[in-house]
Amino acid sequence: MKTIILGLLLTVAAPLVSAEYSRTYIESHPLNTVSVNGIEMAYRIVGEEPDSPKVVIIMGLGGSNLVWGDTLVKGLEEGGYELLMFDNRDVGGSTRFDDWGQPTLWLQLIKQKIGLPVNAPYTLDDMAADTVALMDELGYEDAHIIGTSMGGMIAQVVAAQYPQRTRSLVSIMSSTGARHLPWPTRKAEGNLRELAVGDAAAERDAMMRARGFFPDSMPRQLMAIFKSGDRSEDVASIQASTLVLHGVDDTLVPPPHGVHTAELIVGSEFVLLEDMGHNMPDNVMPELIARMRGHMDKVEAAADAGGQ
Repeated sequence: MKTIILGLLLTVAAPLVSAEYSRTYIESHPLNTVSVNGIEMAYRIVGEEPDSPKVVIIMGLGGSNLVWGDTLVKGLEEGGYELLMFDNRDVGGSTRFDDWGQPTLWLQLIKQKIGLPVNAPYTLDDMAADTVALMDELGYEDAHIIGTSMGGMIAQVVAAQYPQRTRSLVSIMSSTGARHLPWPTRKAEGNLRELAVGDAAAERDAMMRARGFFPDSMPRQLMAIFKSGDRSEDVASIQASTLVLHGVDDTLVPPPHGVHTAELIVGSEFVLLEDMGHNMPDNVMPELIARMRGHMDKVEAAADAGGQ
């Protein structure tokens, strides 16, 4: 069981860390730090323009803001949107929780499976509150909230608990955490089992760090997901216009997770993308950007029409 969880953690980043990507454009924007919600949060603003509609993008498990890559960031900015991107708590330039230590993964998984409380230094609710506190600090009245994987879960919490701050929601390769949904496939666990020890593990760890991931934080953030449990009731309360994107080939968070999310949110749009697993590959990126921009453009057009 410990091997399964280690494989899961590695698989989260595997499709991304091995890919060539650029982050030069992202890094050309200063990384600032501000105190919010009892922690320090590191953030960047791209395409800053007072009159532009705002977008908040939330990265997944163990990933810093750099993991988004230049292609997606430029693509959204070119649509006329101002982007707020940041490091979740426990990652990158934001407050780290290394002093809390590492959870005993196999024990916490057993507890989660039988419904006992899981030990975690924070929850998805805390991370959603961080997001909204940062918006407050920066004067964002509302924003289109986009999240991928764990970031999609955080985005769902923001949309459910802070509806007045959510202009729209885009949930990418994410989940409601419902207990009936399928676990990662054996393929997702087995692909990297041989990398769990020795030199291969060290090499993969170095690749992850170079790509903008923080492996030491990933087990703690996984516990935050487990501790938050089934969020179906919250997700079903979401009123914001919602786009749910998922990959046909996602073996880590299989497509039924995205289907369930869309089924719960009244009026949401669900798009299942070919050639996409638990990643955002180069060949699919143009469609991802077009889908997101099209979704947000519709919301903006409706808001403009309503204001006339």
